Amino acid sequence: MSTSSPSSPLEIAFAKIQPKFRSRIVKSYLELKRRHTEASLDLSYDSAGLSAGKFCEAVLRFTQNELTGTHIPFGTHIPNFADECQNLIKLPKATGTESLRVIIPRALVFIYTLRGKRGIGHVGGDVEANEIDSATLVRVCDWIICELIRIYHQLSLEDAQDIVDVISTRNLPDVWEIAGKKRVLKAGLNYKDVTLLLAYSELGKGVFSEDLFTWTEHSDFSHYKRDVLSQLHNNRLIEYDSEDEIIYLSPLGIREVETRILSTS
Repeated sequence: MSTSSPSSPLEIAFAKIQPKFRSRIVKSYLELKRRHTEASLDLSYDSAGLSAGKFCEAVLRFTQNELTGTHIPFGTHIPNFADECQNLIKLPKATGTESLRVIIPRALVFIYTLRGKRGIGHVGGDVEANEIDSATLVRVCDWIICELIRIYHQLSLEDAQDIVDVISTRNLPDVWEIAGKKRVLKAGLNYKDVTLLLAYSELGKGVFSEDLFTWTEHSDFSHYKRDVLSQLHNNRLIEYDSEDEIIYLSPLGIREVETRILSTS
C-alpha cells in the first residue's frame, strides 16, 4: 500500500484518509471537474459521466471500509451498486455517523443512476447527456467532498466549502491572487490577452468589468471598455453585458486561452 504523503490542497484536507482511497477519490474528482469544464467546447459530457462513476466507486469502497472494516477490492467489478449502498444504509446506527451510513450512500446512488440512465458514461441511455445533467453530477460530488472534509478535518461545512472553492482543476501559475486582487505574471501579453486570462481564472463565473479593469491596471476605464471588452465581445471571445457590466468567457475564449495564451512561453 502506498504511504506517500499528501501534496495537493485536497489531499492535505484528506490526510486522515488512507492513501489508497484518498488518491482515487481526489484523482477522479479533479478529473470530473476538468472534464465538465472542457465539455463546454464540444458539448460532449460523456467523459464527465465516466469520471463521476469512478468517483462514486472510490467513495463507496472507502465508506464500506470505514463502516465495516472491509470493502470490495479495487479492480473487482461491483455487481449491483445500488444494493451495495443500500447495505450501508441498513447498518446499525452505532456503526458510524449518519452522513457516512445514509446520506452519502443515497447521494452516490443518485449520481450513479443519473449517469447511467441519461446517457452519461453509457451507450444507449434514455436521454442524451447535456450540460445540466453534468453540472448536477459535479455539484453533488462537490457536496460529498465537502462532507468528507467536514467529517475528517473537523471543519464546518462552510469552511469545507471554502477549501473546495479554492481548489483549481487548472494550473494557472501566471495568475496571482493577492489581497482581493489578481495580477497576471506572464510577460508580453496585451490588454486583451490579460483580460482573457483573468476571465479564465474565474471560469464559470461572471466577472465585473470594473474588476477586470483594476486587475489589468489599464489607465482609462472608458478606453478599456471600448478597445478591449467591446472588441473581445465582437470577436465572440467574451459575452460583455454593457448594462450590468458583467463579462463571461465564451467557449471560443476558453479555446483561445488554452491553445494560444497558455501555450506560449
